[in-house]
Amino acid sequence: MPLHPGRPADERPMSVNPFLGPANPVGGMTQAPPTHRLPDGPMAPSTAYQLVHDELMLDGNARLNLATFVTTWMEPEAGVLMMECRDKNMIDKDEYPRTAELERRCVAMLADLWHAPDRSKAVGCSTTGSSEACMLAGLALKRRWTLRNAGRYPSREARPNLVMGINVQVCWDKFCTFFEVEPRQVPMEGDRFHLDPAAAAELCDENTIGVVGILGSTFDGSYEPIAELCAALDDLQERTGLDVPVHVDGASGAMVAPFLDEDLVWDFRLDRVASVNTSGHKYGLVYPGVGWVLWRDAAALPEELVFRVNYLGGDMPTFALNFSRPGAQVVAQYYSFLRLGRDGYRAVQQAARDVATGLSARIEALGDFRLLTRGDELPVFAFTTAPDVPAFDVFDVARRLRETGWLVPAYTFPANRQDLAVLRVVCRNGFSEDLADLFAEDLARLLPDLRRQGHPLTKDRNAATGFHH
Repeated sequence: MPLHPGRPADERPMSVNPFLGPANPVGGMTQAPPTHRLPDGPMAPSTAYQLVHDELMLDGNARLNLATFVTTWMEPEAGVLMMECRDKNMIDKDEYPRTAELERRCVAMLADLWHAPDRSKAVGCSTTGSSEACMLAGLALKRRWTLRNAGRYPSREARPNLVMGINVQVCWDKFCTFFEVEPRQVPMEGDRFHLDPAAAAELCDENTIGVVGILGSTFDGSYEPIAELCAALDDLQERTGLDVPVHVDGASGAMVAPFLDEDLVWDFRLDRVASVNTSGHKYGLVYPGVGWVLWRDAAALPEELVFRVNYLGGDMPTFALNFSRPGAQVVAQYYSFLRLGRDGYRAVQQAARDVATGLSARIEALGDFRLLTRGDELPVFAFTTAPDVPAFDVFDVARRLRETGWLVPAYTFPANRQDLAVLRVVCRNGFSEDLADLFAEDLARLLPDLRRQGHPLTKDRNAATGFHH
């Protein structure tokens, strides 16, 4: 029986959705479909799947990618939940109230984890990742400074600036460019590969909107001294009256330190910390992409940055840069919080740190390398070739490891240590002791050939650099 008996079939341009059935199984198969324009007609879903699937086989194996901080393994149950929520738009909070509630619960859990003063009134939101979270935190810093300096901004003499180490993630350079803030960066010096608190305070003036501290540098895995930074800014305020807030970029470390370094004071326990961000899709143990940003209290997030939108019949406050995005990752974050709890997260992160410290010790024992860090803060370590190794460099090592499937970035450091080139290994959940053993064995197996080289084979370090934040 037809669904619309009053309308003749010939008036319908198409009786069914073309996705409900395959196209002619032999039609159009005499030549490959175009790659840079839409094909003229449809093809069978199985054919389209196989074409895409086969091309993606040429990608690297994500589990063997020791460059990325991003989660590459979750439990099957988490994958099922994500599939069930893949069609939910996170912004439609009236339409998907339970998904919105799970987001609120995650914010409250993070507020508790990071010692917010009043955790019942936590101010924060989910984002697509730490880059968006950092943009929001930076905008709040700038707007608070703007409101305090309304009598002289904008003017030629009042250009806002943001102080940070040169080791910050590239999103902070983007923020300064996009939102017209002068970046003031503390360079690396000697064996100090991140921000120096005293040097940061010296760069502050009446136009400084804030200072960014990194809890877990992507260059070497080390924590920046957030408490010492706040103390230096406290001293600055006593001497000059300048009250400069701190944002903690905890993209990775904010989901490691609370479980493994409980005595380390870096979060809202420090009065000067105005906001904190993290990546749920890094050591938050969720597939990309989800991030989180929280403010100390409502006063730290100017009300004028919160937009109230009449959308789908409800008054909806929003302060994210993105609008439409999937709810699946937020649901997966809540699943991980519920599934693991504090003890579970502690066990997972401790296992990753144990793998990192054990593997770094084995690499040091080979004698060809010098460790910069050991993986005892973030489960991440960086190493370079030993001073008495003239035959090869880190770029040669990265290239040879890639031949066995391992993706390990080799890159040079920024000013003032451009002379230093390193390899970095990120140990994540899913990179087990067994995989670490295989990695160490493959590295040791490559060394005899590398030692026989007459000299390093890399001609262009810039072209060889494989560093991706």
